[in-house]
Amino acid sequence: METTFETAFGARKNDFGHGPRVKLVELRVRSSGGSYIGAGVPLTIGRHQPEMAQRIYLDHAATTPILPEARAAMADAMKIWANPSSPHADGRAARAALEQARTRIAAAYGWEHETILTSGASESLWIGLRRSIAERVLVSAVEHDSVLRHAEGAQVLPVLADGTLDLDALRAAIGPRVLLCVQRINSETGIIQPIEAIGQIVREAGGFLLIDAAQMAPRTSAAVLRHADLVTVSAHKRGGPPGVGALFVRDLATLIPTGGQEKGYRAGTENLPGAIGFAAAVEVPEDMDPMYKLRWRLEAALEGAEIAGIQNSRSPLIGAYRMPGVSAEAQLIRFDLAGISVAAGSACSSGSMRPSHVLAAMGWSEPELREVVRVSFGRGTTEAEVDAFAAAWHEIAAEAKSRAA
Repeated sequence: METTFETAFGARKNDFGHGPRVKLVELRVRSSGGSYIGAGVPLTIGRHQPEMAQRIYLDHAATTPILPEARAAMADAMKIWANPSSPHADGRAARAALEQARTRIAAAYGWEHETILTSGASESLWIGLRRSIAERVLVSAVEHDSVLRHAEGAQVLPVLADGTLDLDALRAAIGPRVLLCVQRINSETGIIQPIEAIGQIVREAGGFLLIDAAQMAPRTSAAVLRHADLVTVSAHKRGGPPGVGALFVRDLATLIPTGGQEKGYRAGTENLPGAIGFAAAVEVPEDMDPMYKLRWRLEAALEGAEIAGIQNSRSPLIGAYRMPGVSAEAQLIRFDLAGISVAAGSACSSGSMRPSHVLAAMGWSEPELREVVRVSFGRGTTEAEVDAFAAAWHEIAAEAKSRAA
């Protein structure tokens, strides 16, 4: 179902209670069949829009604000401007700083093997999926869009209704020199995959395990990563800069070299400031206890919401919530106008407003999965912000119920 947007212009005194009269635009989301799937949304056009600093950011699964420690480290790293591959003293100094950053990143995740620096998790996944020596590739049906793009032709394994990988299907499909790619934490629902059970099945069959750990915090990962042959991580998901990530590799013989930098496994001049900012960010502790309390507070307040994967183990940082009767498109517009940033799926796909393949794989109907938004927390999220989101949620839901009556 395609959607279109309609506008109707009017005028009234602005909603901030002061200043000149401003134009209002009523935006309505309409299906290709002609029926409205979302409420009319008043958009204030004028100079009294909420400032960015006043907004509530609940889309940390897409990207996180760069931490002060990372910004400061990157500013200092700009002084080390030489190419790390150059043989002269300036180049050697840059190389030493790069290797130190590499060691710090790996240590933060508890990784004791090889680390290839990349431009981010998507490139790391590409290397792991396209340059491995595996003879076949398996992916779960709920993987990130980048995995499904890179692993074209891979066998897609089903998940159970709770969003976890169907282990019986894995046992039937895995074998020697077969690579399985699976997210530790789903980027749309926060559902946590049982990596220990998955890893045991893969190991006993003689296969390889690639873990997408972009949404997993450092210092929570060592016990999980011991099952992996390859692991992808990303700086900007953990308070570091965009444009830098890493591929952890247990044995470089698992990959086919391509030449260039990073021991011949990734061509291109390394991003030294990015790597140093990445290292600084992942060394800042992330306390999950307050995040669990925030999630409990939010979900207790969202009466009437359907919560994806509520019966399963989930990350406290990510939740997917359905508001019956209100499209995700309409919800996003209303929350955005209220100064609240949320999403309708992963950042790589939500811009297209396509139905979630993750929820579809879990058995949700198309009308249901089109009514889901993702809320994701970060270090700076507060109780007041959670309460403000819940209040806006109830206002939108009440208006929808009133219109339906």
